[in-house]
Amino acid sequence: MTDQQKIAIVGAGSLRGKELNDALADSPFVDADFVLMDDEAELGSLEAVGDEVTFIQRIEPGSFNRVDFAFFAGEQALTLKHWESAHKAGASIVDLSFALEGKPGVLVRVPWVDTELQPPAAQGSPGLETPAIVPAHAVSVALAILLGRVAQSSSIRTASATVLEPASEYGRAAMDELHQQTVKLLSFQELPRQVYDTQVAFNTTPAFGDAAKYSLAAGESRIRRHFALLSAGRLPDVAVQLLHAPVFHGYGMSLFVELDTPTSLDQMEASLAGEHVEIVTADSDPPTNLTVAGQGNILVRVRPHNTREPETTRFWIWAGLDNLRFATLNAVACALELKRLRPSGEVM
Repeated sequence: MTDQQKIAIVGAGSLRGKELNDALADSPFVDADFVLMDDEAELGSLEAVGDEVTFIQRIEPGSFNRVDFAFFAGEQALTLKHWESAHKAGASIVDLSFALEGKPGVLVRVPWVDTELQPPAAQGSPGLETPAIVPAHAVSVALAILLGRVAQSSSIRTASATVLEPASEYGRAAMDELHQQTVKLLSFQELPRQVYDTQVAFNTTPAFGDAAKYSLAAGESRIRRHFALLSAGRLPDVAVQLLHAPVFHGYGMSLFVELDTPTSLDQMEASLAGEHVEIVTADSDPPTNLTVAGQGNILVRVRPHNTREPETTRFWIWAGLDNLRFATLNAVACALELKRLRPSGEVM
């Protein structure tokens, strides 16, 4: 048998699917045999994975034969329709759509966090019997990394985060509606509301309309739930508020922490620095939706709540991350974790 892995990307035409192509091309999976799949709307589109160009195919009953890894990167309905076929065919499943969260045996994972926090999380690591992995929400991952590193240097008394969410979190249709609303507002025309059922152009909102296709409250609950799973009692609680911002890409996060003991700015920056985090000092341009685009790290700027004292217990952390890039890199890390469980060149 060949040692070459076979990877299926389901929802390959979505924003996450396209970003996943790039992430896999820069990973140890680069030499795999890739099969791109999607629904009727995306059939026949050309996509590049590494140096190879291939067509997006229709999902047929035998599409998952001999597939080692199936990444579900499209809408939740697409995942729910096809994931069992992939599972029965023996594929290891990584669900970026969150559709399989809560199903028996499915784990929410981020290998990066478990390498930093001890003791291990109560839910444990995946095994051969694990039906699927759901990569944790990007904001939950960022919070776990940042608060975990701060807590290793000083006990945290309180923490709270206000998170600004971009349109691309809900796919191309949401981005198109934000664009169209902006154009219509400037020409005094009626706004399209098929996705949000409310005005999102030039507007930051804590909730969508009743007929919206998505729920901001559900996203906020997912962030809290995933953070609790990742924390497993190893991190302090954090209050989270999710707001939808009129931007296309990139999360912005204002994180406030109060420590038990006074700390200097230099000490705070040093505690946060490390893998997956890039410290942006005050003499550089701050993290923004533009500067985080295409970045695989969390960009962080720290400032004391009281700038007149050399040491303080209160700090503001402004963090930015590319929501699509960060999420797909975590998905690849989850797949690499599963890869270690699979015999090379065989389909289980």
